[in-house]
Amino acid sequence: MKSLRLLPLLLGVCLSLPAQTWVGSWAASQQIPTGANALAATELQAATLRQIVHLSLGGEQLRIRIANTFGTVPLHLVAVHIAKPKSAADAAIDPATDRALSFDGKPDVVIPAGAEYLSDPIAFHATTSSDLAITIRYTDAPDVQTSHPGSRATSYLSHTAAVDAATMPDAKKFEHWFQINGVDVPASKDTATVVTLGDSITDGHGATDNGNDRWPDDLAARLLADAKTRSRGVLNHGLGGNRVLLDGQGPNALARFSRDVLAQPGVKYVIVFEGVNDLGMSTKDSEISPEEHAALVTHIIGAYQQMIDRAHSAGLKIYGATITPYQGFTFYHPTATNEADRQKINAWIRTPGHFDAVLDFDKIVADPTNPARLLPKFDSGDHLHPNQAAYHAIAESIPLSLFAK
Repeated sequence: MKSLRLLPLLLGVCLSLPAQTWVGSWAASQQIPTGANALAATELQAATLRQIVHLSLGGEQLRIRIANTFGTVPLHLVAVHIAKPKSAADAAIDPATDRALSFDGKPDVVIPAGAEYLSDPIAFHATTSSDLAITIRYTDAPDVQTSHPGSRATSYLSHTAAVDAATMPDAKKFEHWFQINGVDVPASKDTATVVTLGDSITDGHGATDNGNDRWPDDLAARLLADAKTRSRGVLNHGLGGNRVLLDGQGPNALARFSRDVLAQPGVKYVIVFEGVNDLGMSTKDSEISPEEHAALVTHIIGAYQQMIDRAHSAGLKIYGATITPYQGFTFYHPTATNEADRQKINAWIRTPGHFDAVLDFDKIVADPTNPARLLPKFDSGDHLHPNQAAYHAIAESIPLSLFAK
């Protein structure tokens, strides 16, 4: 009888504990690498690959997401370890922090073709805005590589180093990620993440290698520094060359919306900053008819609306960023008609009743005296990609109040 009298009290204690859920702290979009972005077919055979990522949110536990998204056969990984790196720009780790991950209680994992796999949760103290080393030991190389080419972070590949090696002095170095596509942390139920869905401007073209100074990095730092938004992480799902409608260097934005936005743990907000590559590629080789220009604008707007509808169905807030100028970018050699298309799309983005809020990046970086061009102080030099000062200005222009509730 005494134990029965204690039951309501015990239930009250259990119910008063804060609920926890898994929330994304870092992520990267995946594609099949080509050309110089790809490794030789056998280079990951019997290899150790160490990769450094920069977390937004911290926690006392972690779980890692490993992807075989584009593989057509299962991928066997012998081991996956995590550790604190000595530096964001070096393969050396603190050996005292090295931890072996498990998958369903086992040290190795077989990832089915086209799938991703979650590690078991592991106790690991990770602070906000900290770096994490993820080291993979391969047996066979993947039949089709799954990669994020524009990592802006150095990875280290060795055929002699053990998975828990403190240093990798003989490692081959490159700025690409392979297989890794997410790091999650447990957090209280009011914690959430922001997904930035975009192209190379969001991916950080021109950012400092190992410097973590892309505009989503600056946004994450601002969110974490403000008491009202410090429970907000940022997941960068930018992909170089990405388009809204057609595949290019990776799947188109609408095709990857489910995987890169809706499926992200703890996502509550999404920023869509896409479209410049659709406009530029439309006339790269030759001019198109007025009817084709009109259809392109209509189809891009239709894809935006699809994203808005799908985000709202999932209970997400979705914010639209205006397309920034690219007049003078010689790879696309845009015309006045391309600029007219950009202005029409931006007018739709700015119109109330579409996106939940408008982030007018165009007005931040455009030259007021020539709105078709980037402001010279914000131009990286190619007339399409903003520079680091512009990335910082873009992040500073975003109202943090959009993420406070």
